Amino acid sequence: MFTMFTSFITSNEFQTVIAALNTGFVKTVELFFITLVGALPLGLVISFGSMNQMRPFGWLFQALGMIPRNRFTRWLNGFRPISLVCRLLVWVIRGTPLVLQIIILFYVPGMKDLFSWPSGETGRMTAVCVAFILNYACYFSEIYRGGIQGVPVGQQEAGQVLGMTKRQIFFKITLLQMVKRIVPPMSNEIISLVKDTSLARVIALQEVIWMGESFMKGNSGYSGLIWPLFFTAVYYLVFSGIVTLLLSWLEKKLNYFR
Repeated sequence: MFTMFTSFITSNEFQTVIAALNTGFVKTVELFFITLVGALPLGLVISFGSMNQMRPFGWLFQALGMIPRNRFTRWLNGFRPISLVCRLLVWVIRGTPLVLQIIILFYVPGMKDLFSWPSGETGRMTAVCVAFILNYACYFSEIYRGGIQGVPVGQQEAGQVLGMTKRQIFFKITLLQMVKRIVPPMSNEIISLVKDTSLARVIALQEVIWMGESFMKGNSGYSGLIWPLFFTAVYYLVFSGIVTLLLSWLEKKLNYFR
């Protein structure tokens, strides 16, 4: 068995496989970082929307001097449209598989003549990035919301007593403690993102898993090679290991409240 594997290492076949897997891995890393850059700020925006307290009908009742007396008017008084829309979005995205979201986002716009993604690999990459950013932003939003709401209200009240504005309270009190609280759960989602990038192959994006499968299917001039697909695990293990070390370092750096 070892002799057979050694023959792979010294053959042109092995070099061809590694070159293809490296190309696919670059695509995987690109998808990972684009998702993080887009999902982290978008998740914060969605979390603010989920916590939004705007009650247009409540303000209208107050301006008109009306007192909600029945069940319907009381519901209108507490109706928060921005929060409802954001929570509905999070519920739908978190409640459906990511692979299904990728398929719908890539194929449905063209079928309904809404718009067309760019042709070729560029279009696939664009569609996958949009799907990943939206999906992970919804997960991140709940982590942000939990971190913000987990900060004791007394600390915010203390900031008000000191004469701080709402902006100062958020950035100097709430945000600093929120970041420390959300790093562990955020780390789990980021590690999951490393592995979820493999779902991009459902629309034939040529990431590392797709490249490994191409040798098994014989699409690359070789037929019946199974080991390249299993070898992709090495790429994921190394990548997730590096990400884990970086996140552990960040968590230690944020232990400023101990």
